[in-house]
Amino acid sequence: MKILVAIAPEGYRDEELDEPLAAFRRAGIGFDIASTKIGTCIGMLGGRAQATLTFERAGAGDYAGIVIIGGAGSPAHLWGNGDLIRLVQAFHDSRKLVAAICLSPAILARAGILKGLPATVFLTPESVLEMKAGGATISDKPVVVTSTVITANGPAAARAFGSAIVEALKR
Repeated sequence: MKILVAIAPEGYRDEELDEPLAAFRRAGIGFDIASTKIGTCIGMLGGRAQATLTFERAGAGDYAGIVIIGGAGSPAHLWGNGDLIRLVQAFHDSRKLVAAICLSPAILARAGILKGLPATVFLTPESVLEMKAGGATISDKPVVVTSTVITANGPAAARAFGSAIVEALKR
């Protein structure tokens, strides 16, 4: 089993990537990292991750789900990325797992997959507007799990987010 992990080329939140990846490794779940460009991506805290493919080249058929990492780079690089939004829709339409943490649940709202669902997000005026515009019911829980969608509200929830993803993939 393999999962696609989406990150911003700069400004992703380090622990929101590191904690889920550690959970995936422990569970024997493979992953590929994708971004807007191939190569080194830089985290907000100085971490580095290698994106081996772009959103444009990634396909939902190759993975059990998609996990979108948050951080300050998410609004700037991911929220308006048409290729990523199409990927989210393709995963959702295939009834595969779609997960996002911190500011990135706004991408799920933009993709139209949160209508009528409870979801959480790192609360900023912009993220709240995006979530409401997408029809989400904003929850104050750190991690919210629905049938095929998982959202988490930020770095403090990163470990629980990774665990929820692993549990969902085991079902």
